[in-house]
Amino acid sequence: MEEPVFVILFLLLCLCFSLLVAPHLFAKQEAKNLPPGSMGWPICGETLSFLKSHRSTSMGSFLKKHCSSYGKVFKSHLFGSPTIVSGDPELNLFILQNEEKLFRASYTKPVLDIVGKLSLIAVSGELHKKLRSIAVSFITSSKSTPHFLLLVEKMSLSIMNSWKEQKQIAFYVETKKFTLYLLLNHFLSIGPEEPLAFKILEDFETYMKGFMSLPIYIPGTAYAKAVKARERLSLTVREIIREREQNNSRHGEGNFLDVIMAKQGLSYEERVSIVLDILLAGYETTATLIALIVYFLANAPDVFDQLKEEHQEIRKRKDDGEPLNWEDYQKMQFTNNVIHEALRCGNIAKFVPRKALQDIVFKDYFIPSGWKVFPVFTAVHLDPTLHENPSEFNPWRWTDYKAMSKRVMPFGGGPRHCPGSELAKVEISFFLHHLVLNYRWKIKADDFPVAYPYVEFPRGLVLDIEPTGVMVGNND
Repeated sequence: MEEPVFVILFLLLCLCFSLLVAPHLFAKQEAKNLPPGSMGWPICGETLSFLKSHRSTSMGSFLKKHCSSYGKVFKSHLFGSPTIVSGDPELNLFILQNEEKLFRASYTKPVLDIVGKLSLIAVSGELHKKLRSIAVSFITSSKSTPHFLLLVEKMSLSIMNSWKEQKQIAFYVETKKFTLYLLLNHFLSIGPEEPLAFKILEDFETYMKGFMSLPIYIPGTAYAKAVKARERLSLTVREIIREREQNNSRHGEGNFLDVIMAKQGLSYEERVSIVLDILLAGYETTATLIALIVYFLANAPDVFDQLKEEHQEIRKRKDDGEPLNWEDYQKMQFTNNVIHEALRCGNIAKFVPRKALQDIVFKDYFIPSGWKVFPVFTAVHLDPTLHENPSEFNPWRWTDYKAMSKRVMPFGGGPRHCPGSELAKVEISFFLHHLVLNYRWKIKADDFPVAYPYVEFPRGLVLDIEPTGVMVGNND
């Protein structure tokens, strides 16, 4: 936590409260036929233990201890609510597939204050369907277009060309620049050289830090800064929309902004919110996934060699400087396996919060109406009963993709399945194509991915890099 004084005060309040009401608070809950577990302290419950940072490639002490003591499904008290925590893949799938029927997304108020009341993670029902369909429609239609594919390739080569005279780079910083500038160009036609692009990057960095801070709105705290950054980003997008409305010369560029401006049924607030959702989701998660892959490849030379061989074969079939196309992407099978294995091992999304809309019985588990339900992906992804040597980065296990996809849900599931998953895989595949053909690298310090609960590299994933030859590809 970034505000240790507030954490101490919070714990003292919890301690005082527990001395007064601990004997009575959970008596009614214990009468139910609930999964086993521990409710922890009143008010804060086990939230601090649940959020304790750990390597994202591990379950962490909280899940490891609780799964060992109580099994894959257990009760707890998290974020101020009684909660069922699930590491059971069947129950997790059941929860995600019954969105809006038996369960509903349920994020805490501090999170909603940061993302906004019209964010896709906050809205439900018909409004969620309307906003999501706009994003899905554009992503589906644009992900395989020559224009987008060429843009990804040019920006990949551009950032890698900037490393040629360097022996060391802060890779996590570099990949965040790459993903955000790519999205700004593709969705809003804002070039990386424009000052506005750097301003948006700075605000997104501040915005993300708020998710790992204590949610107390006091000026100067990370949380307060995140709320302010969200306000600035909203204002920036609103101004971009208004400028585009007044500037006919930029109409019809075919980007996402043109699509949402053509939707007459959208308010300004809805337009702003959906743009920020797309940028945030595509920027942070894609950048983190690329960094995870580079981290795993640095420690798995056999995987690196196999990946490079696949991309050398693709390059052999192309003329010098010929850009990659959709058919090339479809041949990147081992690359696809690498991406999915990095998602399984790295666990970008640790869990998603849901709320039971009625009393539910699944197998032998009773879930009371109104309780929070957390499908925890990490517990499934690293379950030794589901995956042999689960901590090993082994893309070959994805050769049986059908079997693995039933046990791994890195993009979620049901109506809230990640709408940009395929777009992200295209970006990452093209980026990796040029990276493995043009560079080798070693991790400079003892850096590793940490769950805060979202994944971060504490030291920025500093790499010693070495060019392997003439830059392969056309950056004209």
